[in-house]
Amino acid sequence: MVLAGIKPAAEGGCAPHFHDALSFSMKIAALLGPTASAESLQAFNCPNAEIIVGFPSDVRPDAALIFGGDGTVHRFLPQVYAKKIPILVVPRGTGNDFAHALGIHSEKIALRAWRHFCTGGKNVRKIDLGLIRTGEQEIPFCCVAGAGLDADANARANRLPSWLRSSAGYLFAAVQALFSFRPVEVQVSTETREEKQQALLIAVGNAHRYGGGIKIVPRAQMDDDLLDICLVGNISKLKVFFCLPIIYFGGHTRLKEVEYFRARTVRIESNPALEVYADGEAVCRTPVDISLVTKGLSVIVPPEGC
Repeated sequence: MVLAGIKPAAEGGCAPHFHDALSFSMKIAALLGPTASAESLQAFNCPNAEIIVGFPSDVRPDAALIFGGDGTVHRFLPQVYAKKIPILVVPRGTGNDFAHALGIHSEKIALRAWRHFCTGGKNVRKIDLGLIRTGEQEIPFCCVAGAGLDADANARANRLPSWLRSSAGYLFAAVQALFSFRPVEVQVSTETREEKQQALLIAVGNAHRYGGGIKIVPRAQMDDDLLDICLVGNISKLKVFFCLPIIYFGGHTRLKEVEYFRARTVRIESNPALEVYADGEAVCRTPVDISLVTKGLSVIVPPEGC
């Protein structure tokens, strides 16, 4: 189905084109996750914008609409960062942690933010962008990167049916992982500290939450040019189990086995190597270097009072 003002991206020379008779002042890339379709764009159509489904190879869009969750945002981050365009996240995923961190708690809020932007509103915010380096590879991320127990839980959660992942799936997977994961020797180095210890997990956040609302780095801010780091040492698994409710709301930072600190850069090494997950997706293995691109991402956010 072709919608007024909407056409598929011209990629590979095989996509059909549709041109509306209107003269458009903006070109918008619509980037669709697994639960979105062209029909999802109906409400976001506006008179002064031509919406192109997909990321065009022959033009630099003025903005991008991303319909999906953290994984969908993560998938398109390299492209939107390279083109330096603002994005609006329409929460269509299971966790939607990035959207929530930006104050976009529903599609209705996203739509209000979009309409404000399209009518000349100044509701664009510049935030930091996380960057993972491993070997010659650079991987941008928007929310949290983690290794250890949480990465194991993430892998299990990704194998769950979508209806379960969208509710308490991550916590369910975390409980499963908790009783099978063994602490690993982790070495953490920043510009001001270096330590090695047996640890259950390490989470490095640009945003404050992951896993559908778990406030793993509760004091993280996305525009302070600092990474928030949570290192959970060799804590009793039974204690972790009974502390799950306070972990969800960020109270775990008061536990003696938990170290919470900030840094501009962090290097993570482990023995054995650990899977690293970022924005809910498997990206690489340790060792990794993690840093920030200051104000590296422009996001369309709800206007004040929205």
